[in-house]
Amino acid sequence: MADPAGRTVLMTGGSGYLGGWCIAALLERGYTVRTTIRDLAREGHVRSQVEAAGVDAGGRLTVLAADLMDDAGWAEAVAGCDCVLHTASPFPPAQPKDPDELIVPARDGALRVIGAALDAGVGRIVMTSSVAAIRGSQPALGGGAYTERDWTDGDDAGLLPYTRSKAIAEREAWKLVAEAGAEERLAVVNPGAIIGPALSDDVSFSLQVVERLLGGMPALPRIGFCFVDVRDVADLHLRAMEGDAAAGRRFIAADRWMWMADVARVLQDRLGERARKVTTRVAPDLLIRVLGRFDPSVRTVVPALGESYEVSSARARRELGWSPRPLEESIAETGESLIAHGVVKA
Repeated sequence: MADPAGRTVLMTGGSGYLGGWCIAALLERGYTVRTTIRDLAREGHVRSQVEAAGVDAGGRLTVLAADLMDDAGWAEAVAGCDCVLHTASPFPPAQPKDPDELIVPARDGALRVIGAALDAGVGRIVMTSSVAAIRGSQPALGGGAYTERDWTDGDDAGLLPYTRSKAIAEREAWKLVAEAGAEERLAVVNPGAIIGPALSDDVSFSLQVVERLLGGMPALPRIGFCFVDVRDVADLHLRAMEGDAAAGRRFIAADRWMWMADVARVLQDRLGERARKVTTRVAPDLLIRVLGRFDPSVRTVVPALGESYEVSSARARRELGWSPRPLEESIAETGESLIAHGVVKA
């Protein structure tokens, strides 16, 4: 690994939840960081997130304006950069009726950033994808847990638009670098459901599970997720950026599956009275299906009712030395941060 001092990293999506933690990790490691956001009015938010993460930018952070749907600014953003972390991608509160509302910006944005990075001679590009691009509707190859060998069929119209967008964007990214003969310059991180400390009251949609549990729900849908801490996802991005073993590889960033009721029990155990509104009561699937007919946010979870799966992060652990923290710790710190930022009332 080259000495971070004097090396510059471009990171897209600097105002995002993962973006904030990635910037903090890069600065803490000694890199000079450029980050892109759509509107420079959000620069203060970017800098306040880094400060909330406990890191002093010390003049090593530059915030630039660039839009994933516009070519303007990208050549200048990547010029002189040693590495690029592409974390920016749409994540909706509800699935759109037209899948292209998600697919087009995810795909075209990835191609725009990666294409500019290749043209600029960037040595390593790390793209944030998702386990959604690995686990679609098909069983894992060989049975058991899903691994990096598995791929979601982005053309499957029966899948959620978000799921399709992640699969299509990642497939197109690998196709682009293959056509350029530069597959070793790309690495991809596929996170599960990201939780962990919020850096402001402008919280990511990925924290809604904990937010809604703390806010009080009459009963819980029978759904769950393969969770991972945001700080561990940021750490894996840096390992994929710095490690020779990451060249041309995908890496799953996820720990283990937990049902919403399991998350609720952790909050009750760790937060005590502050989690007094949290219930572990599980709603009948039929009730959730009926509610989904009237509420788009509920409709999104209906296909996942009662389904569980496992993904394996063995490659990241074995090849990059990645080791995530206990999920119970992450869940508790998520809840504490949401309370501290006033997102939920204790």
